[in-house]
Amino acid sequence: MIANLSGKLLRKLPNQVVLDVHGVGYEVNIPISTFYELGELGTGIELLIHTHVREDAIALFGFKTPMEKQVFERLISISGVGPKLGITILSGMPVEDLVSSIRQSNVSRLTSIPGIGKKTAERLVVELRDKLLQLSLSAEQSPPTPHTSQQQDDAISALLNLGYSKPSAENAVHVVVSASKAALSFEELLRKALQQLSK
Repeated sequence: MIANLSGKLLRKLPNQVVLDVHGVGYEVNIPISTFYELGELGTGIELLIHTHVREDAIALFGFKTPMEKQVFERLISISGVGPKLGITILSGMPVEDLVSSIRQSNVSRLTSIPGIGKKTAERLVVELRDKLLQLSLSAEQSPPTPHTSQQQDDAISALLNLGYSKPSAENAVHVVVSASKAALSFEELLRKALQQLSK
């Protein structure tokens, strides 16, 4: 099984990257939190990898931190939560907020994540609350860079791909831009918009 990959970043999307590892391009699914930590195209990166094997395909899921990978693997251990839903859950809110919500049995906060209904949220709480007690949390910030209206459009598009409605996505981005005194990078804009949507 592939445990980690180090290579050159060929392509990046909020939910997927392609890494060039010695001439071989690996397509890796990622959560939004990992996307925030990526550098520019062409730079070298290393991802922790969870290899998911099915009868008809092998899929790679990548993470920048051991915390993300550990939480992901606990999520997919739950009946009815597959890798794609696991990535969606991790993308729905910062990993530290996700763990906190599960520990505090905050079902209403968990159901703010697209694709998570009340029953799934309750199952997350029941099955993971005790398993997450041993995990230590740390929040990392990435430096902001100037943004343009194109970045706002890209952020809205990314939110639509994550399952949010267009009005909700547009409103969240508008609120973040209006409240921001300094220019935001695309990654920071998307992060704050997701925080706005999870309130």
